[in-house]
Amino acid sequence: MRLTVLGGGGFRVPLVYRALLAETGTPRVREVVLHDVDPDRVEAIAHVLARLADGYPDAPTVQVRADLDHALEGADFVFSAIRVGGTAGRVRDERVALDLGVLGQETTGPGGIAYALRTVPVAVDIAERVARVAPEAWLINFTNPAGIVTEAMQQVLGVRAIGICDSPIALGRRAAAAAGVDPAQVHLDYVGLNHLGWLRRLEHDGRDLLPGLLADDVALHRIEEVRLIGADWVRALGALPNEYLYYYYCGREAVAGIRSGSGTRGEFLATQQQRFFAGVHAAPGEALRRWTGARDEREATYMAAERAGGTAGAGTGRDAADLESGGYEAVALSLMHAIARNERAALILNVCGGGSVAGLRADAVVEVPCLVDAAGPRPLAVSPVTGHQLGLMHQLKEVEQVTVEAALTGSRALALKAFALHPLVGSLSTARALVNGYLDD
Repeated sequence: MRLTVLGGGGFRVPLVYRALLAETGTPRVREVVLHDVDPDRVEAIAHVLARLADGYPDAPTVQVRADLDHALEGADFVFSAIRVGGTAGRVRDERVALDLGVLGQETTGPGGIAYALRTVPVAVDIAERVARVAPEAWLINFTNPAGIVTEAMQQVLGVRAIGICDSPIALGRRAAAAAGVDPAQVHLDYVGLNHLGWLRRLEHDGRDLLPGLLADDVALHRIEEVRLIGADWVRALGALPNEYLYYYYCGREAVAGIRSGSGTRGEFLATQQQRFFAGVHAAPGEALRRWTGARDEREATYMAAERAGGTAGAGTGRDAADLESGGYEAVALSLMHAIARNERAALILNVCGGGSVAGLRADAVVEVPCLVDAAGPRPLAVSPVTGHQLGLMHQLKEVEQVTVEAALTGSRALALKAFALHPLVGSLSTARALVNGYLDD
């Protein structure tokens, strides 16, 4: 099989390739094609992949193709992990919002809307090219904000565009470990939108372990999301929230924590990546060592400001298990194997809900458990949601759909509507200032 990676110069591409090296089943990926608009970045990542392949005589071949259509030709799967505007765009997304006193974060809040406004047109163009050049390919979307981008790409590719995120499965893994059971042996009742969801049942051998977990102080505090948000609030919800709900439940603390730090997450990553890519170009033989070090630093500092402002307090680090476990690359390969090998798998994915979440439009992209085989993913019906969950999903889904329309039409009025409707903005005058800050040169 041939896998094309769009955004092939991205820092997480080696995670995907490393997972491919461990594959043993058939069919398996034999060719990896990297495409990126930045030739220097993709060259550096190709050096990392070459070092990873050392000692693997049957490692997938790696090609770099500058022309997008050429890169897509013959693809069985397309991984889309682009960053329109690069890290400089991310920094601007964060800073414009923070300067106005609202959350500046990559995917959640006004920064996510700004990111989507410039990304959706590019993503739709990619989807149209896939439909023309590789119509039988499945597109797996990593590009953030994943829910919005997947919704836009599905307008072209339908069910063959699937969004993935590792947050839900990571939450389930942490919950299972805290409950003392094998994460591979549990069924997760999870519902939401991308970066906005709740784990409501943790089933093992036909029994829901979540009520017992919620009642156990020691076990509950082993879960990072609980340490972020607080055990009392988690118990009040009766569910385990996705880590990104910290920004909704602890919004003021989140803004204060980011603003009090030495820099935003985007600024940290911009500096780190500049150092990494410069180092690889100076010494290609050191590419893997430099990437490993940078990756460890990146993972260890993930949501550091949020953890410092959470109920656990400053100085609380990430769990070792979170650093060692496979992330989004494991989800992506499980999805690819289920389709290519017709191996039935249960995965939490971003797909067209088809009415699986009562109260949301059937054509809305939601993040829910799916059964996947050669026919692709089929969302499973989920149990009824609470009024709080449905209300928040309704409001955010409206923001997502308006954002897609604004991005595709270039409408400033619709962009204003998207910002104004977002619950983390909370002010029409602030929404106007966000539009001016993001859309004006």
